[in-house]
Amino acid sequence: MTNFDGIVPAIAEALLKRGYETLTPVQQAMLNDDLDGQDALVSAQTGSGKTVAFGLAMASGLLEGRDRFGRAGPPLALAIAPTRELALQVKRELEWLYEMTGATIASCVGGMDIRNERRALERGAHIVVGTPGRLRDHITRNALDLSDLRAVVLDEADEMLDLGFREDLEFILEQAPEDRRTLMFSATVPRAIADLARSYQKPDARRIETAAEKKQHVDIDYRAMLVSPADKENAIINVLRFYEARNAIVFCSTRANVNHLTARLHNRGFSVVALSGELSQNERTHALQAMRDGRARVCIATDVAARGIDLPGLELVIHADLPTNSETLLHRSGRTGRAGNKGVSALIVPVNLRRKAERLLDGAHVRPAWVLPPSADEVLARDDERLLADATLAETVGEDEAEMVQRLLAEHGAEKLAAAFIRNYRGSRSAPEDLVPVTVDAPKRPRRERDEFAADGREVPPHRESRPRDAFGPSRWFSLSVGRRQNAEPRWLIPMLCRNGQITKAEIGAIKMQPEETFVEIAEDGVDQFLSSIGPNKMLERGIQVRPLKGMPDFSAPPKAPRDRKPYGNRDNGDSRPASRPAKSQGRFKDDLARTDAEVWGDAPSAKPRRDDWKPKGDRPAKPFKGGKPKFDDRGPAADRKKPRKSKPNG
Repeated sequence: MTNFDGIVPAIAEALLKRGYETLTPVQQAMLNDDLDGQDALVSAQTGSGKTVAFGLAMASGLLEGRDRFGRAGPPLALAIAPTRELALQVKRELEWLYEMTGATIASCVGGMDIRNERRALERGAHIVVGTPGRLRDHITRNALDLSDLRAVVLDEADEMLDLGFREDLEFILEQAPEDRRTLMFSATVPRAIADLARSYQKPDARRIETAAEKKQHVDIDYRAMLVSPADKENAIINVLRFYEARNAIVFCSTRANVNHLTARLHNRGFSVVALSGELSQNERTHALQAMRDGRARVCIATDVAARGIDLPGLELVIHADLPTNSETLLHRSGRTGRAGNKGVSALIVPVNLRRKAERLLDGAHVRPAWVLPPSADEVLARDDERLLADATLAETVGEDEAEMVQRLLAEHGAEKLAAAFIRNYRGSRSAPEDLVPVTVDAPKRPRRERDEFAADGREVPPHRESRPRDAFGPSRWFSLSVGRRQNAEPRWLIPMLCRNGQITKAEIGAIKMQPEETFVEIAEDGVDQFLSSIGPNKMLERGIQVRPLKGMPDFSAPPKAPRDRKPYGNRDNGDSRPASRPAKSQGRFKDDLARTDAEVWGDAPSAKPRRDDWKPKGDRPAKPFKGGKPKFDDRGPAADRKKPRKSKPNG
């Protein structure tokens, strides 16, 4: 039994025609009697029905008690969205919602023909939906008249500020009548959104946060999948193969990553489309349509599409690259788990970026399941389950098929037919990848036990107790051709070892620094991976050479003598290692800085003896003139000599 009390009859009829039986919490909140005609700042998550919510909220104010709109003129309502896709999506939602009212709805978005939009505005529209930049363009060209505006809606207001549209939004709101109604919808309400609301909404504006929105994405299963950095793309392939989602979207951080991953998945047989800011509006529209009609099942996108698209039945979101902040994580994931449907948000987390992923998830108040990506065996096992549950196996044999079935059974037998069916089923799908195993729950030792360095990078003093040798387990020592003289510090050595050697921080043990080299202990389990990753030349970044040691170094041995190196490396013999540069104190005043005040002023013996024959300059005898007859200048002092002034010819 539906209950649409307080809704305009024509709008209620459109809801029934669309199949609505109940309203979402945010839609119900916008129909409260105490909110009638008031400004509102609404905090609502993606996929909670915000478009229908503000469509319901402004319907009574636009129709003013009538069932249908009159002749279209200057717009009565303006809806602003951050991206082209979202603006067009809002237009489609409002078109079916206001279908029975006879409303004319126009769009003004970047990438479309501006001349067609101008002609549509000249013919008149009751509601205009657009992006900030294009709307401002129409206003400055006097093509968009806001004098009759009664309501302004800012959809995804936080995203518009993140994309740099604040100046455009302020321009549009200042051009609108002061007595308008302003509705702002935002997934999060940071300070910038609150300041914008205070500046452009009435003082009695309401703040709405429904109970359903207080818990982020209840229908989304978050899974953080730890992988080796070299296995990121292989893990994405296995995740896509394991879930076999009807629609999936993979988010990358850059356009280059989108293009690369699109080509990789296309070569692996996936039906994939790309979506990024470099595409034209026509290309973007075709890509989304391919996802909607089933011609493509995987969309590779940048964050520009994180809020702008709505794919029905999107079941899987994969974060190929970690998002830059927690809000982006929520908005990416919000593409799935919409309207009561379940979805999966899978974060591909390289082991060296686990801390970053944990901070992002904590900031989003999300508690994921830390797991490994599906292995090749798990993907194949899932394929077998889907094969056994295939609906075609439950169908009865048709009359036109019976004769051929008997012939096949007679010639090949049931076993060969079943084997051929299995091969055909598996051959139509991409083969899964074999992944390098990693540890999900790596043991975390306390910092005082894990690091044997103080905050400034120096070794722990001898009186400080270090961990016992058997606490780290079997290990092997390596020598690095960099030491204290080259300003080596653990804070950049450890990340470099993890990055170049494809190992984790937990696999690095003690680090002992010498003036000209550094000894590093690496767990035995990670030695093979480390050696294969750094290559046969055993070279790290900055030209640092790695040398495996047969046993534990002798730390009591005297340090090696400093090597003579030319500035910027000894390039004569092919040495590309970094040269040790003199400290700032080793310049022209090096000797004076090394001596005490008494030595400098002659009150104590100096390390560098002073000359006994030294005398002040005034007491020195004049040197005899050598070499011929001296030349005398009898013209007087140089200051009194002036060059004769040349006279200018007259005329």
